[in-house]
Amino acid sequence: MQTLNLKAPAKVNYLLDVIRRRPDGYHELRMVMQRINLCDEISISLTDSPALTVTCDKNGVPDGPDNIAWKAARIMLDLSGSNQGADIVITKNIPVAAGLGGGSSDAATVLMGFNELLNLSLPDKRLMEIGVTLGADVPFFIFKNTALAEGIGEKLSVMPEMPKMWILIINPGVHVSTAWVYRSLELTNERVLSTLPQFYRTAEDICSIFNNDLESVTIPAFPVIADIKKLMIQYGSTGSMMSGSGSTVFGIFSNKKEAENAGKLISTGTDWYSAVVETL
Repeated sequence: MQTLNLKAPAKVNYLLDVIRRRPDGYHELRMVMQRINLCDEISISLTDSPALTVTCDKNGVPDGPDNIAWKAARIMLDLSGSNQGADIVITKNIPVAAGLGGGSSDAATVLMGFNELLNLSLPDKRLMEIGVTLGADVPFFIFKNTALAEGIGEKLSVMPEMPKMWILIINPGVHVSTAWVYRSLELTNERVLSTLPQFYRTAEDICSIFNNDLESVTIPAFPVIADIKKLMIQYGSTGSMMSGSGSTVFGIFSNKKEAENAGKLISTGTDWYSAVVETL
């Protein structure tokens, strides 16, 4: 039995501008997306039986056909024309429904893993075309660079080089529906987009582009997000923001020790998820 063990990294959004609602119901976006070294672990084993199984260790994450990773695997097995099946085991380390892209990253990692296991040799561009049919963030994790993402998130270009950053992640355990956030978003007709810098040398340079239009929906519904942002700044973060549609808040710190200290101060006495990670 051929087995591949892979890591699926999370992401944070340094920028999330919502430009307009499109006639097809999707939203035109401008995002800056950064991978971090908080990863789900995925084991893919090809089997001689045609059955495809996905199991996950986290409550609330579906097994089987309702899992986005299952859908990714099914597409690749069908493309291969093989009668083989597969057993996929996902160990979730990335908080679920938290704005960190865990499900999208799992799907992207499964696409890349099957491409290798089945010797399909599909180029990343083709995998990204398949990925966007599963979810708007999936192509980013195949792209494997800090990216400017436009369109619904599928038009990707490489951002200028950014320094490695220590990031504190706090998740208050609130599950936020991305679909609900976008449905609830009120857009003004005219939107003037800020000009993005060409160079990023410091944490301050990165924090200068911080903006997340989705905070206007998520924070009024879950004020704890604003509380965590304030605490991040109070305990030394250069900048803090909600990632994606929430509810995760992240802050950039000048070193690992400061980030760890802030994490302890903010999360002590709560059941909040806290992790110090580094950008990839």
